[in-house]
Amino acid sequence: MRLKKTWLTLLALTLVITLLAGCSGNKAKNESANTNSGTPGDKEQAANVYKEKYDPPVTISTVWGVDPALTFKNNETIENNVATKWARDTLGIDIKSLWSVTDTNGAFATKLRLAMSSGQEMPDMVMIGDAQLAQDLIDSGMFREVGPLFDQYASDTWKKAMELDKNVWNPYVRDGQKMGIPVLDYAYNHDYMLWIRQDWLDKLGLQAPKTIDELEKVMDAFKNNNPDGLKPDDVVPLSIGFKNSMNTWMGDPSWIFGAYGTIPQQWNLGTDGNLEYGSANAGMKQGLQKLNEWFTKRFIPKEAALWDENKTSEPAVAGKAGIIPGPYWMGGWPLSDTVKNVKGAVWKPIAIPAGPDGKAGRHGTNFTNGVVLINKNMKNPEAFFTYENYLFDNFADPQPGSKFDFGLFKGYDYDLDADGKPLFMDKIPGGYVNSIRYLLVRDGARIPDAQMKALLNLADGKEPKTRLEKEVKNNYGAETPAAAKVLLEQKDISFKDMFTGPITPTMKTKMDYLNKIESETFNQIIYGKKPADAFDAFVQTWKSSGGDEITKEVNDWYAGLSK
Repeated sequence: MRLKKTWLTLLALTLVITLLAGCSGNKAKNESANTNSGTPGDKEQAANVYKEKYDPPVTISTVWGVDPALTFKNNETIENNVATKWARDTLGIDIKSLWSVTDTNGAFATKLRLAMSSGQEMPDMVMIGDAQLAQDLIDSGMFREVGPLFDQYASDTWKKAMELDKNVWNPYVRDGQKMGIPVLDYAYNHDYMLWIRQDWLDKLGLQAPKTIDELEKVMDAFKNNNPDGLKPDDVVPLSIGFKNSMNTWMGDPSWIFGAYGTIPQQWNLGTDGNLEYGSANAGMKQGLQKLNEWFTKRFIPKEAALWDENKTSEPAVAGKAGIIPGPYWMGGWPLSDTVKNVKGAVWKPIAIPAGPDGKAGRHGTNFTNGVVLINKNMKNPEAFFTYENYLFDNFADPQPGSKFDFGLFKGYDYDLDADGKPLFMDKIPGGYVNSIRYLLVRDGARIPDAQMKALLNLADGKEPKTRLEKEVKNNYGAETPAAAKVLLEQKDISFKDMFTGPITPTMKTKMDYLNKIESETFNQIIYGKKPADAFDAFVQTWKSSGGDEITKEVNDWYAGLSK
């Protein structure tokens, strides 16, 4: 009997020890689930645990490419400001800046490449907006796989936002591993429509054009019978520019080619089900001929090949342009300044006009605005997720009554008067500053469909209640909700670049040359220095000089998506 009791006691003790060991093992597994990638920082990482606030504080190092238009107040800098103080006080995270540079003429990319090649200390995390730079940094081997980190640490809000378009991961996948975290942007943020001087239309008794033919008649009237009395040589009927690209975000000419069935400088779905390069499609020839006609009639700027996006806005703001392509938010900036120069000027958004066969098209924009890379030697990568989770859960789309009801930082992007009512833009004491750009990730945290939902609520006549609704009403211009509706009424003509994978081997060696001959040929045709048939010769050269190889690589990647 005593032997039986002793045996039962030992058995119970063994079970308790086994259970305790199992619980301890599961806890350790949960805390270090992201250490299976075999990176050098795994041992340190396993010792860290995700926290809402770190005490003692942890450090995240980074580098900055500072937008030259970004302003500061209260003697702050990008290294030490209201956002770095917020991170330390709220999250227990110290932001350490290794260096910063004003990002003009590619200065940030140049400095980061130099740091990478010369063995300088690399940051714990870095946000990259340059696609080629991002690929080169991934290929350097200095940055780690992020998929397991995201799966373990990202909040449900962030994960749901990312699931709105799972293709956002594609450019940063290597051998099935996710090597960068896409930076989400608002849906349709750089899709565009046409903005037109409605007051000019009204004075001329004209309707908004719905076709290319009608558009030409309107442009002719704007130039040669200008209702403000401007001389023809002073009028820019259609303000476009293609110094940087024919597929851009403001002053964009790509919709002209959309009227003939293609979108340039991106990969489109062809009639055979394969991807084709839009600039080599036969529809480009008709679009180039049309642009040459408009150049000859001076409907477009004579310096269009030298104008970048911001330059195209100058005649519009000055009151000398009649039409400019641009995103739905342009009514807030820069077009709201036109009335300062021309009393009574009114801009209205209109749909993209159709071509002779009823076709219309514009480039679509993906839900991303860059990528975050995490150094494989970062000791506490979970701290970055603490930072971004807070922003996604609290700032990205806060409900009425939250601490971010009016903006991010009081006294910077908003303020309150003596009665507690919000002040925005130039009414803020000391002036408005875009302090959101002080955050580690550009624009903090964005849920792709959140802003469009807010805009449509306002367009339907609802009073603004949420932060996003108040933001678009106060900062984006009175026409913005209506512009969002115009945009979505044509959502089926919005064509995204179908190739979202990493740069292919032949792109790395041949694409610079192919881009060069494309730009030269197209400019020469538009300016009348070469006949339209020069396009056919360009296509043959493009194909034989690497284009066919690139097309095969792109379609091999595309076919792999369905496997």
